[in-house]
Amino acid sequence: MNTIENLKEYFDQLQLAKPESGIGAIRKNAFNTFNVRGIPTSKQEDWKYTRIGGLFNKEYQLAVDSFTSSFITFALSVIRSPELIVLSLEEAALSEYKNIVSKHLGHSSHYLKDGINALNMAFAHGGVFIHVKKGQATVHPVYIYHISDTREGNIFCQPRSLVHVGENAMLQLVETFVTIGPQESFTNQVLEIVVEKDARVEYYKIQNDSSLASLISTSHIRQLGKSHTYAVIISLSGDIVRNNLNIVFDAEYCESHLYGLYCLKGQTHIDNHTVVDNVKPHCFSNELYKGIMDENATGVFNGKIFVRKDAQKTNAYQSNKNILLSENASINTKPQLEIFADDVKCSHGCTVGSLDEEALFYLRSRGLNKENARSLLLRAFAIDILEKIKLEPIRSYVEKLISQRLEIDTA
Repeated sequence: MNTIENLKEYFDQLQLAKPESGIGAIRKNAFNTFNVRGIPTSKQEDWKYTRIGGLFNKEYQLAVDSFTSSFITFALSVIRSPELIVLSLEEAALSEYKNIVSKHLGHSSHYLKDGINALNMAFAHGGVFIHVKKGQATVHPVYIYHISDTREGNIFCQPRSLVHVGENAMLQLVETFVTIGPQESFTNQVLEIVVEKDARVEYYKIQNDSSLASLISTSHIRQLGKSHTYAVIISLSGDIVRNNLNIVFDAEYCESHLYGLYCLKGQTHIDNHTVVDNVKPHCFSNELYKGIMDENATGVFNGKIFVRKDAQKTNAYQSNKNILLSENASINTKPQLEIFADDVKCSHGCTVGSLDEEALFYLRSRGLNKENARSLLLRAFAIDILEKIKLEPIRSYVEKLISQRLEIDTA
């Protein structure tokens, strides 16, 4: 029995297990969508350079005893901020937060019209709902750890989270991905964040997983009132990695900053897809993604900025810069603007090149060997993104990872 057949069998079991669940109908519609659309292929423009069909030809243990996994998640969690409400999606859908769940759960499907996003929604049972109360700021950052245990075989898991940040509230959120064990892991993850008026969100995602770990990760942020969001995504390792980051400005005077750094080698394939959708006027976005590709690593950057007809006075900027360190490394970059308004300021651009030989020569003339000179130039290239990490412990952690990758002596 292949993975698709296993998923279909388990979905039937899941629907029978708890039919009164508040999200059962949503899951059923999503699974029907998956059956129609199937697994994305390279014939679809958004998946032109990333092929994931082979991942479904492997045998996996499904991390799918959702009742058990949900229980373990909450048993291992520590809630230090009283301003924070953490529930399972099922509990939230049947509680005072049911209107939030029904209104916002699955909104990412309006932008990701593919089977893989629908598949995650179909298996949303056991997902997590996080709510920050109106006018409150969490005392501590919220850390979400995605851990795949492959000690007894290949693992396929599909975590789902819905985060609601109330009016005039503040949240710092960090996601990390780790695989323990020698076998392969495949994670299809979706995080949806809803930001209300005058709220602020800082979001960090760190990927430094096993070379046998594949990840499709969607971060969907919807700003419903004048608000401020800030996202930094760091990708350092993995097998096939696909990052979807969507920002939707559903109110006037929203602001968002998007930063990404991918520093990869070996056979890793990274695909960064971003969408900034200016639905309402007077919004501002600034996006900068940088990549360092070595050995046989391959990369994709596809950034889209939409400016809708009514979104006058939009300011939107996008840039993607890449360094290739090997003749076998490659990057396909495609920044895009779709503008339907006439009073806007927008720009986009990309660069692909190698290390500056003159700068390398200068550093070597000052006594540095080739390896150290090379590493310092690469760190200088990456520092624009590293400095954007506002949480000092996270910034120090990422800087150490980057130094190790670039073989910089920090002693």
